[in-house]
Amino acid sequence: MTDDRDKALAGAAAAAEVVDGMLVGLGTGSTATHAIEAIGAHVAQGLRIHAVATSRASEALARRLGIAMLDFADVPRLDLTIDGADAIDPRFFAIKGGGGAMLREKVVAAASDRMVVIADGSKRVAAIDAGPPVPVEILPFARASVLAALGAGAVLRGGEHEPYVTDNGNYIADCRIDLGDPRTVASRLAAIPGVLGHGLFLDEVDAAYFAQNGTVSRLERGDYSG
Repeated sequence: MTDDRDKALAGAAAAAEVVDGMLVGLGTGSTATHAIEAIGAHVAQGLRIHAVATSRASEALARRLGIAMLDFADVPRLDLTIDGADAIDPRFFAIKGGGGAMLREKVVAAASDRMVVIADGSKRVAAIDAGPPVPVEILPFARASVLAALGAGAVLRGGEHEPYVTDNGNYIADCRIDLGDPRTVASRLAAIPGVLGHGLFLDEVDAAYFAQNGTVSRLERGDYSG
């Protein structure tokens, strides 16, 4: 069973939470794509919802699948957001941003009554400090000063000459940081002038669907035993 197949199973399971009349947030990345496709299949069968997307790529896919899209700038509250994660641990602490959309993803998650993460089993870790680097979205104007403040573990995604540019027109630094105390790290990152957002999701995730070797499990915040 491939990781991609497991991602598709997790996406389909989470899509089953979407019911008529909902306002849904659509995440970004390879796993979220599977959820969007599953929701699109339900829409084709008569499901009536509206959605917002956390990236231009996700919005374009959703529109192609016939999902009625809204501009998030006009939406104060959502019923549900479904998104992927790069790592998630037993505390429901997650790292997101491999797809470069963590700032929009966090804003949409914060406006949602419920956020569901979908992932293949490889994303389930004992602690997020065993996970990938923490992405940090930075204002291009403040690139040098922010990188200096982030320290030697920070690498500009794409490199100095062709940096990756987010949908917001900003850069991303991928940071190897000691995550022994994630909340302190999150506060420190947020306090750096020029940092616009980061990929530490410490309070946003309410439930997770994990798929591994063809089996899907759902865990709710508070009953994740690791």
